[in-house]
Amino acid sequence: METDCNPVELSSMSGFEEGSELNGFEGTDMKDMRLEAEAVVNDVLFAVNNMFVSKSLRCADDVAYINVETKERNRYCLELTEAGLKVVGYAFDQVDDHLQTPYHETVYSLLDTLSPAYREAFGNALLQRLEALKRDGQS
Repeated sequence: METDCNPVELSSMSGFEEGSELNGFEGTDMKDMRLEAEAVVNDVLFAVNNMFVSKSLRCADDVAYINVETKERNRYCLELTEAGLKVVGYAFDQVDDHLQTPYHETVYSLLDTLSPAYREAFGNALLQRLEALKRDGQS
């Protein structure tokens, strides 16, 4: 059975009940990887053109796929597992099983290697935060 990674409406969920199903998946492992993927996207969305969890690639309880378009307009499909993140394709929703790319422990490390514009956007955001903290500390 092929199942996609459609977003889960979390606001209505108060918690996990034994025996309940989450989008056709039993247990919490799928939910956790899905949440991890969404957190990755939300963390760096400001520094890329587009980034979202794949809705068409099959998910399992130990893997999720994220599509990202850098500011340089390069597109990648990323695999997220317990080992970290790695590029698995050079287009949205594309997995090339023959592609040999290294795992990165963080999305920051991965994007740092793929996108100079990401480094610049991340640095600018960090600088703005530091300046805001400095202003807050002086008032």
